[in-house]
Amino acid sequence: MANTYTLIASNTLSSSAASVTFSSIPTTYTDLVVKVSARSDKAAIRLDCLARFNATTTNYSETNLYASGTTVTSNRDLWPGYAYLGNMNGANATSNTFSNLELYIPSYTVSQNKPMSNYVVQENNSTANNEWYVQTAALLWRNTAAISSIVIQPESNNFVSGSSFFLYGIKNS
Repeated sequence: MANTYTLIASNTLSSSAASVTFSSIPTTYTDLVVKVSARSDKAAIRLDCLARFNATTTNYSETNLYASGTTVTSNRDLWPGYAYLGNMNGANATSNTFSNLELYIPSYTVSQNKPMSNYVVQENNSTANNEWYVQTAALLWRNTAAISSIVIQPESNNFVSGSSFFLYGIKNS
């Protein structure tokens, strides 16, 4: 059973950025956890937050369950270029609120496809269109390479200053 989280890298933006990269990820852990608190400058209430592993642009898919207001929905998507991490706040969401995303990647170094899971909470204090959002998903990167780098980016525009990104390694007991 996993019992230790070790911070590998972190980045809190002091200015806007189009993406955040964790590179040269060591292979000394069994699992990885990515934690994100982010907001975009795109004029939208919500938009997609995406990730790419080892600079590859193929073989990503996800099955998710999400709730917004009083509606619960599920769907399955194939993403041609990115892993879908979930929705995040855009510039039209309640001022100074950030979405929280967590991605869990077990067995990131083994020579098999990489299943992973995420959990997302988007805060927006507006009552219009029931604009709060909660999501959990099962993701799959169909690639047998060890994950050595992760690029995180909004679907368009930039992350705003104050967005923070953390990469943890987990070791077995």
